[in-house]
Amino acid sequence: MLQPTKVKPLPGYKIWIKYEDGESGEIDLSHLAGKGVFKAWDEPGHFEKVHISSHRTIAWDENIDMCADFAYMELTGKALEEVMPGMAQAVHGHHA
Repeated sequence: MLQPTKVKPLPGYKIWIKYEDGESGEIDLSHLAGKGVFKAWDEPGHFEKVHISSHRTIAWDENIDMCADFAYMELTGKALEEVMPGMAQAVHGHHA
């Protein structure tokens, strides 16, 4: 699992993010704006509160966060199997 090291808000509901492996770039989150919990981004200044939480997620508050691995896949275009080898089998194969 890759650790994000920096995140910055950008205009138009985009974030710039950098990971410990050196990958960095913009992710467009505008398709989420105004939907469900992301409606909070409509409040002035709320989207700009983006940060890396103590749980390694990209977060805005206690109700809105995003998996850092998902953001990495969005950024790099890599598939789940490339980012976390063996994870796909674990997700699909083992039920308690």
